[in-house]
Amino acid sequence: MEEVVKDENCALALGAVERNHGAPGIDRMPTTQLRSHLQAHWSKIRAKLLAGAWTPSPVRRVAIPKPNGGTRMLGIPTVMDRLIQQMLLQVLTPIFDPLFSAHSYGFRPGRSAQDAVRAAQQYAQEGKDWVVDIDITKLFDHVNHDILMGRVAQAIRDKRVLHLMGKYLRRGALVDGLVAASVEGTPQGGPLSPLLANIYLDALDRELERRGHCFCRYADDCNIYVGSQAAAERTLASIEAWIEKHLRLKVNADKSGTGRVWERKFLGFRLDRDRRIGIAPESIARFKAKVREMWRGQQSRSSNQLRDGWARYVRGWWGYFRLAEVRQPIFKLEGWIRRHIRKCFWLRWHSAAGRQHALRRLGVHPRLLPTVRTGRGAWFMANTSTVNAGLKVRTLRRYGFLMPSDLAAR
Repeated sequence: MEEVVKDENCALALGAVERNHGAPGIDRMPTTQLRSHLQAHWSKIRAKLLAGAWTPSPVRRVAIPKPNGGTRMLGIPTVMDRLIQQMLLQVLTPIFDPLFSAHSYGFRPGRSAQDAVRAAQQYAQEGKDWVVDIDITKLFDHVNHDILMGRVAQAIRDKRVLHLMGKYLRRGALVDGLVAASVEGTPQGGPLSPLLANIYLDALDRELERRGHCFCRYADDCNIYVGSQAAAERTLASIEAWIEKHLRLKVNADKSGTGRVWERKFLGFRLDRDRRIGIAPESIARFKAKVREMWRGQQSRSSNQLRDGWARYVRGWWGYFRLAEVRQPIFKLEGWIRRHIRKCFWLRWHSAAGRQHALRRLGVHPRLLPTVRTGRGAWFMANTSTVNAGLKVRTLRRYGFLMPSDLAAR
């Protein structure tokens, strides 16, 4: 705990919490007020931590939509508790991370989803092109506290730290004005939860290593690579039983299964029959849904805001998926994306007079302008020579409307 409350550790944690922004907890204190709160109260908070007397606040429950439907419940701690969890995380990570398996990639310094996908590709190239795809049902909601704290106590002896972590696990959430205590799980939303999940699932990694399996695990998403269908089906049944017995968790039957590597996605990617890394069809479908959402015409945002929001999204998206070797499926969408952009501007120009004025300013020849007086819909007009002449590819590029291929060329 003395390491946790050091001034330099606190300063690093404060910077991390402020950079992350995040929603306020039940006390409604925003991250912008945290620094001044610490200046006024840090000495008392530090004394409580050293004495083992700090009491966390309940988390605020928030439901967020999942990409494939349904919702995920987040537990939003107060910014003060986020700071303390971040301070714990910075001290505990150097202790636990060296103990983790080389096959574990999620929420670890210097490791990424892309590293896991490259490892999966190597297994497939070596002939292990049958995959056992294991998805654990609501891992963060069902972690057993006794098992988890027993594993933490194997490396941490300071009872103040153990008691504080136990308090964070059991504190529960404020629901309809009442505190509902937590009897299992690690609340998603706090900085400590990813580390605790890795500590909990390290036992699975060790069991897979003991059995001699080739595998990649990223948080609760684990793929095991074997050489035949029979081995895949046998492994799935065996590991599912082991997880239920030793971790007291359930495997999601709907999302788990076996297949060839080109039949199963992993972290948004999928290998093809030549074992090249591509973007999974589900990821492309989500990308297309985001394009439709971002380029709706009925938005109270300026053109620059639309452009800048799109640029941030596509840079982040491509930053993740640039690992893909098979890029044609996304590059082929660029004409379709530009059509959505043109459709958006057509709708934002509102009237025939407004459209003629906008296109004239964009350099469209006057003989083409009468075509804007039409009853055809915006999607049809976005693909006409008139609108294309005004919003040419080079014009869109000049004004900063990025495409994935623009970023790939850099």
